[in-house]
Amino acid sequence: MLSERRLEVLRAIVQDYVGTEEPVGSKALTERHSLGVSPATVRNDMAALEEEGFIAQPHTSAGRIPTDKGYRLFVDKLTAVKPMTAPERRAIQNFLEGAVDLDDVVGRTVRLLAQLTRQVAVVQYPSLTRSTVRHVELLSLAPARLMLVLITDTGRVEQRMIDCPAPFGEPSLADLRARLNSRVAGRKFADVPQLVQDLPEAFEAEDRGTVSTVLSTLLETLVEETEERLMIGGTANLTRFGHDFPLTIRPVLEALEEQVVLLKLLGEVGDSGMAVRIGHENAHEGLNSTSVVSVGYGSGGEAVAKLGVVGPTRMDYPGTMGAVRAVARYVGQILAES
Repeated sequence: MLSERRLEVLRAIVQDYVGTEEPVGSKALTERHSLGVSPATVRNDMAALEEEGFIAQPHTSAGRIPTDKGYRLFVDKLTAVKPMTAPERRAIQNFLEGAVDLDDVVGRTVRLLAQLTRQVAVVQYPSLTRSTVRHVELLSLAPARLMLVLITDTGRVEQRMIDCPAPFGEPSLADLRARLNSRVAGRKFADVPQLVQDLPEAFEAEDRGTVSTVLSTLLETLVEETEERLMIGGTANLTRFGHDFPLTIRPVLEALEEQVVLLKLLGEVGDSGMAVRIGHENAHEGLNSTSVVSVGYGSGGEAVAKLGVVGPTRMDYPGTMGAVRAVARYVGQILAES
């Protein structure tokens, strides 16, 4: 375990390196920070930090920079993330509240995160496997043709056309709509098949074929739409950090193009906690020079999806974590109210 003083020296090195992009020397540390010890003591502390792998000397520079291990300890020992200012919070709220549908919410969230953090933003669409049914609407288009509209608690809307085996009258349609919603509204997708399996038996023999067809379409919709989707934005921000990536940013860009990689990264976040993966903690080799800050978002305390940012390891961790957490909270509120 590091002593509190050496931890303070490490914090100062991380803050200075993130702020200046220059390797940090003992003289600069004692001038910029009230460490309460002599430059000689700071040099000894830095030598100990280097020996333990928390900082390193790049090339022939006199200064030191944090390693992945150093950033990890810095993040683990953070006492607080940087809070958003009142104007920033209002700006987030106003920007997201203008959204007209789920696609717009996700699109605005990506743009907002990329602007706030000046990193690459990644937002996963709410997962239907974790969603609940808000309402099922059935509309008659012709005597034997219906439209099924499935609305989720996250504002996602799915539409399907249904060709019925026989004409289906308005009274029967109203009855099916009412019975269906009484069983599935407010229930998890996973529970729906069991909740509706005996529904055809509640109808006259001539209507059971159509009821079964409607139920089959509903269940197929639940299965089809479990495919995960995400949106990414702010990739151009990486060009500002060209010197933070060894040789080239190409491996990072290639990794960001693979949705499977990004979904796996986001999938490693717990439902409610924030995850920060630094450098070589990222399993994908192309992301070994980056850090990923991600968190779950949703309504009612349960995460229905994840969002986060990808940037260089030389990152303002308190500020980035504060922005990611704040945006996730507002997106959750908007989904709850939609």
